[in-house]
Order: sequence, then structure tokens, then C-alpha cells
Amino acid sequence: MADQKKQSVLGYVFLIPSLAAFCVFMFYPLFYTVYLSFFDWNMIQPQKKFVGFQNYVILLRAPNTWKILGNTFWYIVILLILNWALPYLVSFVLSFVVGRMRGFYKSALFLPSIISLVVGSILYTWILNPVSGPVAILLKPLGIRLPFWTKTDGWVIAGLCIITTWKTFGYNLIVLLAGISGVSPEVIEAARLDNVPLRRIFFDIVVPMSSATGIYVFIITIVQGLQYVFTPIKVITQGGPNYASSNLIYMSYHNAFTLFKTGTASAASVLTMLLFVILLLLEFRFVERGVYYEN
Repeated sequence: MADQKKQSVLGYVFLIPSLAAFCVFMFYPLFYTVYLSFFDWNMIQPQKKFVGFQNYVILLRAPNTWKILGNTFWYIVILLILNWALPYLVSFVLSFVVGRMRGFYKSALFLPSIISLVVGSILYTWILNPVSGPVAILLKPLGIRLPFWTKTDGWVIAGLCIITTWKTFGYNLIVLLAGISGVSPEVIEAARLDNVPLRRIFFDIVVPMSSATGIYVFIITIVQGLQYVFTPIKVITQGGPNYASSNLIYMSYHNAFTLFKTGTASAASVLTMLLFVILLLLEFRFVERGVYYEN
């Protein structure tokens, strides 16, 4: 009994460095951000002026805030389609349809995830150039012209999502492949012997039996997707044109390090955190109940 108690204490001792780092780099910035959201401060003045909820009121009354919230919603929707639904389908094809060169396809699709997104953003600025880019040159004989997507509402979000997908698609694909590999091959073979269409095998067998991995990728697509899209926004559009490409994360950065409105930036960060919490609560309320966990 004494040895068991000693081992338990030793385990907690080994956790102390990790817990300390977690508190320093996670909890302290979180609480300090909430604290700053109640002050008017430009990071230069030695004194902070307490303004209560004024930063939140200013933020919610600004018309650009609601436009940016709409942009954030469309980023989430498009990234879920490109970085969650599409990798799910491709991973199924690679696992149960493609017979040869499977390793090559996995490597080729995963390769962009190890390349800097800054490099990718600059590269895609040239590739998707509507005048002299390779895509525009290839489409010109077909009578198709690329829009000036960096200067057009709607198209700019789609273009930035494509760049972000280029970076994150491969990682999500590999994770989903690992989840789908846990589906019993005997179940798939039995379905094929009964002439069940591939569409039904995917939706009725593979998706439910790999839903634990699928819900993990669903969550990280929302959270990390909006973090990754910050880089192409910063490199290519800087939130323009007229806030058409900005999202909540870039709005926090812009207020803090361009306008030096630390209080407003902190309030925007708190609202972003609350948005993520609401999305996670909805996910656990309506989606998690249908997740299949083996054993």
C-alpha cells in the first residue's frame, strides 16, 4: 500500500513540469487576455485605463465586426468541405478502391503539409494570377478567365481556403486513413459479396465505424483551419478588400499590432474563444452521441 502511494506521488511529481509549462503558456495568456479586454491600452503607455465592457460594445457596434463574423462562418463551412469531407472521401478511395500506387498517392498528398504556408501563399499568388499565372494561361484557350480573386468579395475567401487546404489536406487525410484502417476488412468484403454499392459502404459502414477519428478531424479542421488561414490573409490580402477576407483571428491581430488597440483586440480574442466554445458544445450535444468507439 505504501509503495502504491509512493508511486502515485511520484507520478504527480513528474507531471509538475508539464503542468507548469501549461499554466505559463496557456492559462496565464488566457486570463491576461480577458483582463486586458476591460482596459484601454496601446501597449506603450505605462497606465491602463479601465473601461469595463466598453471594448465589447465598440466591437459589437462596428459594422465591420458583423461582416468579419460572416467571413468566419464561410471560412468554417468551406474548410470543412475541403479539409474534412473531401479527405474522408479520398481516404476511403485510397483504402478500398485504389489497388496500386497507394503509397505514392499518400506521399504526394501529404507532402505540402511539411512546406511552409508562407512559401505556399507566395507560390499560389503566382499560380492563381488571373493575368500571367499558369492556371489562367491553361484556361485562356477554353474561353475561361480567372477573376481577380484577391480584389473580389467572395472569391477572395475561396482562394484563401484553397491555399489553406493545400497545407492541411495531407495531414487530415493521413489521420482519417488511420481511422478507416481500423474498420474490419471482413465487414467490407461481406458488403461487397452482397453487391452493396460503394456509396452505401462509405456512408453506412465506413463513416459510422471511423466516426471517432472523423469527429477529431472535424474539430481540428474548425480550430486549426482558422489559425492556418491567418497566414495567407497576412501575406496576400491583409484582410482586404474592405475586410472581405478578414476573420476573427486576423481582426484581433490587426487591432493589436496595426492599430495598437489592445483592449479591442483582447475583446475580439475573447469573442473568438466563446465562438469556439459554442461550436464545441454544439458538437458534443448533437454529434458526439453518434460516435462509435470500438470496445
